[in-house]
Amino acid sequence: MMKKWYRYVLAGCLAISMAVGLAGCGGSEESASNDEQVVIYTNADPEAQDAFKHALDNNGFEGKYVMQSFGTSELGGKLMAEGKNIEADMITMSTYYIDSAQKQNNMFADLTFDAKTLQETPAYYKPTTGQFGAIFVNTDVLQKENLPMPTTIKDLANPIYKDKISLPDIMGSSTSWLLAQAVFDAYGEQDGAKLLKVLEANAGPHMEKSGSGPLKKVKAGEVAIGFGLRHQGLMEQQKGLPIKVIDPKEGNFFLTEGVAVVNKGNSKKQELAMKMAECIIKNSRAELLKYYPMALYEGETVDKSFEPTYPKQYKEKLTVDLLKKHQQLIKGNETK
Repeated sequence: MMKKWYRYVLAGCLAISMAVGLAGCGGSEESASNDEQVVIYTNADPEAQDAFKHALDNNGFEGKYVMQSFGTSELGGKLMAEGKNIEADMITMSTYYIDSAQKQNNMFADLTFDAKTLQETPAYYKPTTGQFGAIFVNTDVLQKENLPMPTTIKDLANPIYKDKISLPDIMGSSTSWLLAQAVFDAYGEQDGAKLLKVLEANAGPHMEKSGSGPLKKVKAGEVAIGFGLRHQGLMEQQKGLPIKVIDPKEGNFFLTEGVAVVNKGNSKKQELAMKMAECIIKNSRAELLKYYPMALYEGETVDKSFEPTYPKQYKEKLTVDLLKKHQQLIKGNETK
């Protein structure tokens, strides 16, 4: 099953042929009042939010929605705590949070449209983006500091890298979970937790709450090495910056984000939110693939030269409970 996901992964040169179609989704040009506007909560990056807005605005939904941005942990907390009482009519969010919120709160409506995904998904969401984890290196800083090129995550525990690496913090960034999954999968929970604690100590003041924080520090030359989202590192590498993306031998693990509609009793607003969700899926993919080049739907292809070397899927289903377990293993009492 995993082969289907990564066989088409990551690209610069995209050859996109959408089987789901790129037609408009039936919106009208009239603006809605504030009470009638669909409220969209999202944890998406700015590039993804722009793609969503372009799809909606270019297909008759301009002025009919308001999009509010949250961090993954903040929005996840709202989903779990508020359920159907959440203000949002539609959300785009990490799919492990969507699954966990649905299991706990039964809060999402089954989607009324079809789009043929490469991997089977539940009836209540469709994926919007996929992201792999990887190491990136500032080659200028690495040479200046006379540091060896790492090939594994475990390499970064070497004292030679003390205060020369930047990592995302699992208490604030879902990107860090990609790092943790790779370590736990390769070394087991007990040894993996020990290794991750050593890595955090090596990063020292360069632990980042934001998943993009390590790459920013690598770009700025504040550190030599970072861990984050592979596609972001590739984008900087393609700009001609001294950034090299390293696929760790422990594996390139991935997370997906998706769109879901909150079930609020088959109201007209819910019907409109459903049309918007369909519009996002059917009209944003070409733009999204430029920034998140991972094929998710039948008919999508991306340049194979950009696929990760060691793509892997975690052995257990990703859930909020599993994330909390991993946080506890790494942080102990800090999670309380």
